Amino acid sequence: MDLGGADNGGFHPLNDKSLVDYIKSVPALFSRLGGEEDLDSLSIKEVGDGNLNFVYIVTSRSGSFVIKQALPYVRCVGDSWPMTRERAYFEALTLTQHGSLCPNHVPQVYHFDRSMSLIAMRYLEPPHIILRKGLINGVKYPLLAQHMSDYLANTLFCTSLLYRSTTDHKKAVAEFCGNVELCRLTEQVVFSDPYRVSEINHWTSPFLDKDAELVRNDDALKVEIAELKSMFCERAQALIHGDLHTGSIMVTEDSTQVIDPEFGFYGPMGFDLGAFLGNLILSFFSQDGHSTQSNDRKEYKEWILKTIEGSWGGFEKKFLALWDENKEGNGEAYLSSVYNNSQVLQLAQKKYMKSLFRDSLGFGAAKMIRRIVGIAHVEDFESIEDESRRATCERNALNFAKLLLKERRQFDTIGQVISAIQDTQKS
Repeated sequence: MDLGGADNGGFHPLNDKSLVDYIKSVPALFSRLGGEEDLDSLSIKEVGDGNLNFVYIVTSRSGSFVIKQALPYVRCVGDSWPMTRERAYFEALTLTQHGSLCPNHVPQVYHFDRSMSLIAMRYLEPPHIILRKGLINGVKYPLLAQHMSDYLANTLFCTSLLYRSTTDHKKAVAEFCGNVELCRLTEQVVFSDPYRVSEINHWTSPFLDKDAELVRNDDALKVEIAELKSMFCERAQALIHGDLHTGSIMVTEDSTQVIDPEFGFYGPMGFDLGAFLGNLILSFFSQDGHSTQSNDRKEYKEWILKTIEGSWGGFEKKFLALWDENKEGNGEAYLSSVYNNSQVLQLAQKKYMKSLFRDSLGFGAAKMIRRIVGIAHVEDFESIEDESRRATCERNALNFAKLLLKERRQFDTIGQVISAIQDTQKS
């Protein structure tokens, strides 16, 4: 699919009625719904519950798809917070490129209109639900770790210098530098605002007033977050999703689909890995707030820990397998003429993976902190009605995130991280 067309103007937000006219004007979309013959069965439902965009589910007797349209502002705030519509282009580009590398776990793009900032893509029918909602409800997904490690290994390895030439890599990096506004948004809300007084920060007050103040006054924490912010801004390691939390994944028991990569850019691999693992850890700490007399959620918490362990373990195994399979390929980071025996290559791989593991822990911790004392929180905690109970869960997660961020270099294995999480349950 050619995504390179220019924005020729004429943008206007669509609604239920005008969207019908738009679909009829695009043969590739109208035919997918069966054309005029099935127009009487056409159904359009606006389901966007995110912070930025309109999202419509479009169905008929003959077919279906999702329409996503980017607005020129942050939807959850309004036009007082402008936001580039070009994020839709980078989302379509990331979906297309990641989809070519991992088609089983990325929905297909059917149509992209740059002037309208509009993407049409596969509709993930029920029983697909947002992973976060499934985690809140205590649903187990037996293939989640396997599927997410597949997605992460393939998308990160194959868009890195381990697989590509420096020429191809730099061209790709240059293309995605245009997504600077969303990168700057991440820089602000993940790496800056939680550590300073900001009018957009909030938390479960008054219960966490002191906890938020402690974050803002923790000099050691600030030193660590500065290092991660620099890495986020400077390290063009691979094409990352950029916002890979459990709200950006749709699941069934046997399907896992990664959606919403509008923050996509060439950045540190650990940011995607950390976002996913960090959100699973947030889910773990939220479970006590969802427990009842008939279900203490202890078994489910153990499943989450096994999923965390399996996700990193599966990723590491698959990533290294891809490296070994492609060591004679086009990748220029570790030339086969230099790393010309198994011993030196294994040494390089061991160092690379240890660094990536610790990067992932740091970014995961940063994502956890911002979800507790920053602008955008998570439903895992927000759906706990008792504020005191919610605050206890959040405090436990926040304290672990602070430890993980400051002590990440002390962890060598995912098993050690799991043990540290379990240790928080003993007091």
